[in-house]
Amino acid sequence: MNPTPDERSRRWRLLLGAAAEDPSGLNGLASLSGEDLAIDRALTAVYESDRSGGLGSSCPNVARWLGDIRQYFPASVVQVLQKDALDRLNLKQLLFEPELLRTIEPNVHLVSQLLALKNVLPARTRDTARVVISRVVEELRRRLEQPTRQAVLGSLHRASRTRRPRHADIDWHRTIRANLRHYQPALGTVIPETRIGFGRKRSSLRDIVLCVDQSGSMASSVVYASIFSAVLASLPAVHTRMVVFDTAVVDLSDKLADPVDVLFGTQLGGGTDIHQALTYCQSLIRQPQETILVLISDLIEGGDSQQMLRRVASLVSAGVQCIALLALNDDGAPMFDARHAAAFAGLGIPAFACTPDLFPDLMAAAIQRQDISRWLAQQGIASPRPTPLA
Repeated sequence: MNPTPDERSRRWRLLLGAAAEDPSGLNGLASLSGEDLAIDRALTAVYESDRSGGLGSSCPNVARWLGDIRQYFPASVVQVLQKDALDRLNLKQLLFEPELLRTIEPNVHLVSQLLALKNVLPARTRDTARVVISRVVEELRRRLEQPTRQAVLGSLHRASRTRRPRHADIDWHRTIRANLRHYQPALGTVIPETRIGFGRKRSSLRDIVLCVDQSGSMASSVVYASIFSAVLASLPAVHTRMVVFDTAVVDLSDKLADPVDVLFGTQLGGGTDIHQALTYCQSLIRQPQETILVLISDLIEGGDSQQMLRRVASLVSAGVQCIALLALNDDGAPMFDARHAAAFAGLGIPAFACTPDLFPDLMAAAIQRQDISRWLAQQGIASPRPTPLA
């Protein structure tokens, strides 16, 4: 149903703000009253703060504003307004007051802010911050865990299944189902003409290394990478390591049982030395042909770019399956080094941004050794054109 002229006028007035209102009514924009006026004040506090003075510095003003936006807007809009208020008005006091922190709608951007400030948060706020982060992590984990388990385990079964298994590796349930037509009533048994099983008998069928850039621009990606790492680490069929880096490298693999512990082990911000991180990851690799290395970085190298590219080339030549994610979040990759992304593509490593919802399918495709460029095309995801490595 199309909105009435009055409704269109109301919407334009809320969108454009008080500056667009003509007291004479000649511009056709309605004056606001009642609840619309309260909504307008909540929006003006953030988006016209130079004229309105923003939310002010007092906790009551902030608390009142938080209550207003939760009353008038759905949760998804509340999260956007909170993020914009933090960015535009520098409302760091929101994060230093436990009482206010409890009233904020938790989301990935808020977690990123809290992690960036975790070393300066007062003790009375730190416990509340951990509770807020735990709530977000648990919600994301509920949403992402089952698709990841299904995609990864299904792809592992398909990738490792064989029709000529050794006796100890036979999958008896699948073998019996495949041979039911060969049931022998006289013998009371099935004669298996086809045996289905696994080609390898190893504690893990793939090794996965997530190498995560923890510079400030990658904050949301760090949150999602921590959750996915914890989920992957819970699957016995894969062996998962998580390494985070800036100008130093930290191996968080021993914390993967709890993604909140992983997040508190990160230190957002600082420089970037991708070459050093890849060198460390290479030292972890024992079976290159069975290893998937996922580099999550904007590829803006603060160290030696040529060494970084040579290190990547050596990983590829050793048989490691490398994937470069410019971002792992819902926002895309607004800034990345296009030259490095093209050089990675020249080595057969497409560099692209990936949403959390697509990550399980991406890992499934990698485990099955699908052509990732073709997988990207099927998903409608663009990646840089390859350029030869200089």
